[in-house]
Amino acid sequence: MVLLPSLFDGLARSVSMKKGKNQNNETDGGREAAESMAKDAKKNEMVLCSSVTVNSNKSNDFASICSKRGQKGTNQDSAIVWEKFGCQEDMIFCGIFDGHGPWGHIVSKRVKKSVPASLLCNWQKALSLTSLPHQLDTEFNSTFHHFDIWKQSYLKTYADVDLELKHHPGIDAFRSGTTALSIIKQGEHLVIANVGDSRAVLATTSDDGKLVPLQLTVDFKPNIPGHFTRIAFVAQRGQYLYGLILVHTEAERILQCNGRVFCLRDEPGVYRVWTPNGDTPGLALSRAIGDHCVKEFGLISVPDVTQRNIINNDQFVILATDGVWDVISNEAAVEIVSSTEDREKSAKKLVQCAMRAWKYKKRGIAMDDISAICLFFHPKLSQQVNFVKASAPAKMAKL
Repeated sequence: MVLLPSLFDGLARSVSMKKGKNQNNETDGGREAAESMAKDAKKNEMVLCSSVTVNSNKSNDFASICSKRGQKGTNQDSAIVWEKFGCQEDMIFCGIFDGHGPWGHIVSKRVKKSVPASLLCNWQKALSLTSLPHQLDTEFNSTFHHFDIWKQSYLKTYADVDLELKHHPGIDAFRSGTTALSIIKQGEHLVIANVGDSRAVLATTSDDGKLVPLQLTVDFKPNIPGHFTRIAFVAQRGQYLYGLILVHTEAERILQCNGRVFCLRDEPGVYRVWTPNGDTPGLALSRAIGDHCVKEFGLISVPDVTQRNIINNDQFVILATDGVWDVISNEAAVEIVSSTEDREKSAKKLVQCAMRAWKYKKRGIAMDDISAICLFFHPKLSQQVNFVKASAPAKMAKL
């Protein structure tokens, strides 16, 4: 991994000087620098936000993106792939955002723009303030140490972006919001951060050469049961150990904050979040960026941040909005992508299959916006693989 703190700091100083700002304002300078990097990357065709492909000359990563408007009006989905994220040759950022509410399309576009720049700024700042302790100087502990930097950077980024939306003079995020699913691939290390019900699914090959889907994220619906998450703690001699803890249900948190969770009579099984004394907003998510009308009643923007070390058997990862997952299973999505001969058309093929599925699985219901990103890890499948349904619960294989 190549780190460029001097380049980043220098760029931050130059931006501040050009705009006549106080050079001591490191946060603003760092954010300006990150946004400047984003503009340069977009100019050099390293940032893509529409139905296109990214084919890196510096790595084996290959990304395909596609987004199609549904039948509810303006497309409120946004997607982005940033190659050489933060001027790092071995790093790529992928993000997908599903807006909702009257201003949902504007909120998702704003978050798509803000998250990468803010994350890059927070990550670079954390790196400059952190050194690897001697007792952690092993491959295992070093990996966890770097993941912890990413996790803290993600937590701060999502909180900052949510607060920025709350006070934005030109965007009404009171009853509008967005999901926010993003991944960082840094060499062979994958970091996933998720808010909402967009989903990331990894395709990997089992020991017998069969392709298996592993769900990397939790769909944060108001009624999901408690789930296990991995934590790390310091044991004797400064060694990090992993453990599993049971996270309480999303509904418990909402109810403790005086919010309400229930289904409408004509929507059995669709649980929504409501204010204590009103009939709004009826949000079918327990976590979102925006939607500030229910933030004090249990809705949160805290991302679930996890990691995976990519192995040779890992082939690709799919990021998609619920327009895909409402009608396409994890198994079917992996099969569709893996069977598409031209990888440039893989995301488009998945979206088209979802559009067809809506017609016969959701008759009488307006089709949702449908978006997907497919990120491949190898020039081609490392071996001939056959598709098979995952035999273990996907959520337990997320790390």
